Amino acid sequence: METTANRTIIGAAIALSLALFACADQGGSGAPAAPAERTSATGPTAAQTAAPAPAAQVPSNARLIEDERNTIDIVRKTKNSVVFITNMQYIRDFFYSSDQPVARGSGSGFVWDDQGHIVTNFHVIDEGDKFMVSLSDQRQIEAKLVGRDQTKDIAVLKMSERVAGLAPVAIGTSRDLQVGQKVIAIGNPFGFDHTVTQGIVSALGRAMPGAGDVTIRDMIQTDASINPGNSGGPLLNSAGELIGMNTMIYSPSGASSGVGFAVPVDTVRKIVPQIIQFGKVIRPDIGGVEFVRDEAARRARIEGAVVLEVVRGSRAYDLGLRGLYRDNFGRLLVRDVIVGVDAVKVKSYDDLFTALEGYKIGDSVDLRVEREGKTRTVRLQLVGTE
Repeated sequence: METTANRTIIGAAIALSLALFACADQGGSGAPAAPAERTSATGPTAAQTAAPAPAAQVPSNARLIEDERNTIDIVRKTKNSVVFITNMQYIRDFFYSSDQPVARGSGSGFVWDDQGHIVTNFHVIDEGDKFMVSLSDQRQIEAKLVGRDQTKDIAVLKMSERVAGLAPVAIGTSRDLQVGQKVIAIGNPFGFDHTVTQGIVSALGRAMPGAGDVTIRDMIQTDASINPGNSGGPLLNSAGELIGMNTMIYSPSGASSGVGFAVPVDTVRKIVPQIIQFGKVIRPDIGGVEFVRDEAARRARIEGAVVLEVVRGSRAYDLGLRGLYRDNFGRLLVRDVIVGVDAVKVKSYDDLFTALEGYKIGDSVDLRVEREGKTRTVRLQLVGTE
């Protein structure tokens, strides 16, 4: 029978063997074993009771690819640059014999400067009597119309009060855009505020019909989804800079079909400062001359800008330009048709309008004018006109 003394001797021997084994496990260097952690008198060590260390948490942004981080950064930076615009029209309420504002339509816009000017499309504010601007924090502020240029589908509003925290959008350029580069569209499609879509520049130099019988040229085509309500919102590049203003879609259904168009920012930059300063756009023009609509000229199979009427006393009148007239039988006949400006051929009023945009007020131009099959040159100085 094993005695208590024997159990003590055996326990000591086992302890000595374990100590020797621990020394050998140190690589045979003879270095003493690391001291054991102290235990408390009442239980095991803290190391014995500690839960296993949790796996390191990977930051959410570390799981995003570079392009995603870029898009998110742009959206955050432009949060206070994009607004929602409601176009209100006063309708007579016959029950109360008063005019009541009724929402006529809505669209998007962006902050142009720290004075509270908002840029949007002309068709967003067209026929409106009152305009409400909704900010990212859901505040609504009334705005007044400063001016518009319907030929380029551009309008400028100004908020009725100064608002802290608004961030004017960074202005870029559209002259060096390349097909295939990334673009981001921000707006309020179908009333869903601050919606972001992404795509590429699909094509450049597109010409789309505008107002007043003139074409909006050099438009940017993009496959970034643009829907009703996106109009007037910014189209941004990967640097978060404004490169265009979302304006229209080409779609039989009226919803996005991957073919959207934006007015290039270089056009916006030329128009908006004039509207802010003068309340209108002043362009170089022949002065005192009205033209037949291109649609009517095409039906009559006439090529060129057909002169409708010339104001008496104008420089054009003094130089012999004349409009339509009636013969002895009451038939309406054409006199003068402008077919060229300097070296540029003119096939329509649209062509003439575009050609004159390349000049400045005060420049002199040579107009090639046809009358009854004969061509003559009329030289005159361009004047400023709305």
